[in-house]
Amino acid sequence: MPTPPLPDTPDGATVEAGFWPKLRRVAGHLPFADDLLAAWYAARDPSIPTRVRATLLAALAYFVVPTDMIPDLVVGLGYTDDAAVLAAALRTLAAHIRTDHRERARVTLLEMAADTD
Repeated sequence: MPTPPLPDTPDGATVEAGFWPKLRRVAGHLPFADDLLAAWYAARDPSIPTRVRATLLAALAYFVVPTDMIPDLVVGLGYTDDAAVLAAALRTLAAHIRTDHRERARVTLLEMAADTD
């Protein structure tokens, strides 16, 4: 089944354009890559309430945009703020991140790892 598009919002456009290229570059170095992908799949799920999807998109946009509180280029610290923003969103919205979102994230990461071997 094709994945529905992200909502037509500034965050949706930012995430749509930048999520996959950035994730492919850094997934092997991020301990929270599975959470990023689970949030991605939940944000695209039309059965999830709009306010939840919007919050997830904002957290994903924070990851995508390289200019944030701690620039992503700062070695050792660059993604800590991204992880904190995502963790806060997921903690608040945990009831909406379903098992199928997490399973798709797990499978996608395995496929990505196999593609780099």
